[in-house]
Amino acid sequence: MGHQLTDISRYIKHSILCIYYVFFALLTLIPSLAGLENIISILLSTGLTLLLYKYPEWYVIDILGVCIAAGVSALIGISLSVIPVVVLLILLAVYDAISVYKTKHMITMAEGVMDLKLPILFIIPKHRDYSFIKESFKEGETREAFFMGLGDAVMPSLLVVSANVFIENGGISYPVLGAMLGTLAGHVILSILVMRGKPQAGLPFLNSGAILGFFAGVLLSGASIL
Repeated sequence: MGHQLTDISRYIKHSILCIYYVFFALLTLIPSLAGLENIISILLSTGLTLLLYKYPEWYVIDILGVCIAAGVSALIGISLSVIPVVVLLILLAVYDAISVYKTKHMITMAEGVMDLKLPILFIIPKHRDYSFIKESFKEGETREAFFMGLGDAVMPSLLVVSANVFIENGGISYPVLGAMLGTLAGHVILSILVMRGKPQAGLPFLNSGAILGFFAGVLLSGASIL
């Protein structure tokens, strides 16, 4: 129990930092707020984290999840060039498939952390009156929402960010656009399968879509990835 509380505390601290960096980067784009970015970012990141602690409803978790995913994707994406990112996405897709379809430990782990009500997943309600706070997560009960891990949003986004940073392209960047559209195409296929009621590994679909779309954009633009 002590280790679990320590892990939760560490995750909350990291979440505050990620949200802080996201807001700080956005606020620097507003000239009228020059000099105030730091204090406003601190207030927003701390306030949102407190809101999560007091009222962990699904839309609060989703909003924080978007902020954290954006921060993590940007920080890692600008640090890795395209080839390492592609290799990483392939390895993670294989691992995700094995852990969901063969060993199934990813499903067990996901079900174990959902009741912590932390922004480590995205929640898509099946009906308007859904409340994540009232969700019991008892074994055997029908879920009233769809759940997608935060990593499913972060990982393919790494390729989008990396391609935008490391591939030179005048005008429209087709590799970036291809990675984005490929991710969306993979998400559509994934959603159709999830609608049938069985848990699915997200990364094989999302990462594959991002990689295929990226290379289609590279071929279309003639850009160099080396």
